[in-house]
Amino acid sequence: MELRQLKTFHTLASTLNFSRAAEVQNYVPSTVTMQMKALEEELGVKLVDRLGKKVILTDAGRRFLVYVDNMLSELEEAQHAVKQSGEVTGTVIISADETLCTYRLPAVLRRFRLRYPGIRLMFRPLANSNLKQSLREGGADIIFMLDEDKGETGFCGEKMLDEPFYVLAAPDHPLAARTALAIEDFNGETFLLTEKGCSYRTFFERSLSQKGMGGITELAFNSAEAIKQCAKIGMGIAILPEMAVTAEVNRGELVPLPWDLTATSFATQMYWHEEKWISPAIEAFLNLTRDTFLKNSTL
Repeated sequence: MELRQLKTFHTLASTLNFSRAAEVQNYVPSTVTMQMKALEEELGVKLVDRLGKKVILTDAGRRFLVYVDNMLSELEEAQHAVKQSGEVTGTVIISADETLCTYRLPAVLRRFRLRYPGIRLMFRPLANSNLKQSLREGGADIIFMLDEDKGETGFCGEKMLDEPFYVLAAPDHPLAARTALAIEDFNGETFLLTEKGCSYRTFFERSLSQKGMGGITELAFNSAEAIKQCAKIGMGIAILPEMAVTAEVNRGELVPLPWDLTATSFATQMYWHEEKWISPAIEAFLNLTRDTFLKNSTL
């Protein structure tokens, strides 16, 4: 059901004439006819009867007109209130995984709250494997993902920032002092990984398999912080984005191992559904996010 259909019905109910309704709406008469047909099909009832050149509201049409009157009146009041204050209002629901929540989005959220105090911002953290489903089902307006730099069917997406990854170990790990590694060096090692379904975990497992390694011993976590702490005390080898371990690497608490992870490019990416109506509030968030990442390449 579209707003223009409701406005057309309201005008037709006032004029009781298709030609006059078309003139008021600046349409050709056939457009009024098509919009009314689409509205009636969606509602499953007849709203008007055409008796020659005369238009009469049906009982369903009269009942529906009461609600349309109220909706259009409230919309007009809302538009007036926004224009009067000059403030964008509305609600934006965003989701991301724990890593991006911690290391990439705080600067965006802070700027947005300061710039648009009238917009209600709802944040719903989700596991990486659930983010795209949430967007498809309408649970979020915008999601942020650490994902391969590629398109996604049904979504609009933009790359915000390239994200390098490290294979890491504690400084006293036997592999930490090596300047080169072969696939055999990982035999018997425990890998500290994110949950199944995470794109960069899948890529890492695939890269090991392609080099001839069979099954691996793993511990799975849903938190990058937990992976870091376990790696620091020598429980295994971690695979994490650079942004999550910069401080630990600089302090010498974790050591990047010489293993190439550049075969696939990963990035922080922003997605929204291609059929989603972009409200002024959502558009404001998209634009501010683009500007924030552009200005702060080391968020």
